[in-house]
Amino acid sequence: MQEAKTPNIVLIVADNLGWGELGCYGGGALRGAATPNIDKLAGEGLLLHNFNVESDCVPTRSALMSGRHPIRTGCLQSVPPGLPQGLKRSEITLAQLLSARGYATAHFGKWHLGDIPGRYPSDRGFDQWYGIPRTTDESQFTSTLGYDPSVADIPYIMRGVKGSPSEKVKVYDLDTRRTIDEELVGHSLAFMRDRHEAGQPFFLYLPLTHLHFPTLPHKDFAGRTGAGDFADSMAEMDHRVGQICAAIDQLGVRQDTLLIFCSDNGPEFRAPYRGTAGPWRGTYHTAMEGSLRVPFIMRWPGRVPAGRNSNEVVHVTDLYATLAAVAGAELPQDRPIDGVDQLAFFTGQQEKSAREGFLFYIKNELRAVKWRDWKLHFYWEPEVNEGKGKLESPYLFNLTRDPKEETDVLVFNTWVLGPILKMVQAFNASCARHPNTPPGEPDMDAA
Repeated sequence: MQEAKTPNIVLIVADNLGWGELGCYGGGALRGAATPNIDKLAGEGLLLHNFNVESDCVPTRSALMSGRHPIRTGCLQSVPPGLPQGLKRSEITLAQLLSARGYATAHFGKWHLGDIPGRYPSDRGFDQWYGIPRTTDESQFTSTLGYDPSVADIPYIMRGVKGSPSEKVKVYDLDTRRTIDEELVGHSLAFMRDRHEAGQPFFLYLPLTHLHFPTLPHKDFAGRTGAGDFADSMAEMDHRVGQICAAIDQLGVRQDTLLIFCSDNGPEFRAPYRGTAGPWRGTYHTAMEGSLRVPFIMRWPGRVPAGRNSNEVVHVTDLYATLAAVAGAELPQDRPIDGVDQLAFFTGQQEKSAREGFLFYIKNELRAVKWRDWKLHFYWEPEVNEGKGKLESPYLFNLTRDPKEETDVLVFNTWVLGPILKMVQAFNASCARHPNTPPGEPDMDAA
């Protein structure tokens, strides 16, 4: 295996992209829009079938940036603007780790980890940022009947640079919602070009707004597929990823760039923007596989073997530990880091993942645990807002034989409780030694 110089890192995160949408995951043309650029990317690297995230936008982004389960950081779910939310400044972000290793760092897209001074991306390790501090459904605010800006803040696209206050650029409404991904990619291309010309390795974090509702395409893609706004937006998303890939090639840094494309959570459940998780049951905001499993593709020529597929368990927190290892950064030693270094697995030095399972919380409730091919549910909510609540006796499913989680087999496999409950016990003991941050807790200087 060839030795690479300090690699650039490009991390593209789609929003609410279900497992079954892309061509390389069995969707694409079947969903009304081919995805040739992303499919090509999948053939050039590693495609994971069992990459797992958190229940929705905020907890996944928190896990990605901190390497810790959201129950530890207090980032349990989205909250309205103006209220305490996001990562406390005591959390050490991935951008901070990479910046300390000499990387230029940029965030272009959806942040959703703090919308007050001190918690914007440029306050948390990124040299620059452009995008939205919260979420895309806010683009509907100003067009909504009865909207009152005196009681609900007007949403803005913002920008900032390290060492200076972040500022508002323009209103985020239904018009700018259609153009924002084009802008995000434009900023990304300029950033990569400038840092390459300066000879500095870069970390580009590009959390796109597609396919989050309202799922509205750029005018150049409106009507392109003939299958409606959702399919047109998927075609646009594929094009934007293709623009990033083409720019990497034009700069001549393909061999020296680790590129990841993934999603933050499972598909949307609301009409008319409902997505699909393919063979998996459920959507985001549930503990079903349709919520946990999302697309993941990694390309790093010469390091990550091309054309490889795997069903090994990987969790979003692992990206924190793995990308730190890629950059030669040491993980924080004063707190539990739930992510594990998967570099040996990603590069094909070992066939097995470095983890066998994980605990899955929604808010502060332990909903399920995955371990090997097994899934144990403590609560049952196969569809959003249609649950039984906490189960008197847990449900156990074998995900290889029963991917839709339809037949409880606990009574025949009670032995599985042993290793799973040991995982729960160990995590609870860790939380007792290192108490979790309560949701909404202010930073020390703001208390």
